Amino acid sequence: MNYPVGDFLIKIKNAALAGRKEVRGERSKLIEAVAKALKDKGYLSEISKDEAKITVKINFSKKNPVLMDMKLVSSPGLRVYWSVDDLEKRKGPSLFLITTPKGVMFSDEAVKKRLGGEIIAEVI
Repeated sequence: MNYPVGDFLIKIKNAALAGRKEVRGERSKLIEAVAKALKDKGYLSEISKDEAKITVKINFSKKNPVLMDMKLVSSPGLRVYWSVDDLEKRKGPSLFLITTPKGVMFSDEAVKKRLGGEIIAEVI
């Protein structure tokens, strides 16, 4: 496993598309921060942790997952960094999951706080 955060996000995406309600993955501080950001936006309904694993429950609305699609932007071999100006130029329905000096957040919150950082994924 070279990119644990990417693997965890893809597990969530695949589980949502398959209609599964729960996903378990390896636990790290970054993965916990990503899960918390997804929960704050309403994509996840619950987060529970034990010593080595994290379990998240996917939020559903009318039997359909709230999370429609997710695409990884950064990878271990190619990290993608955007400034706040680059984030402001992006229009459309998708949001970007970003690691900033102030923690993991979505692009709309990062623009309000005037922060840039590494783009982890695009969430639609």
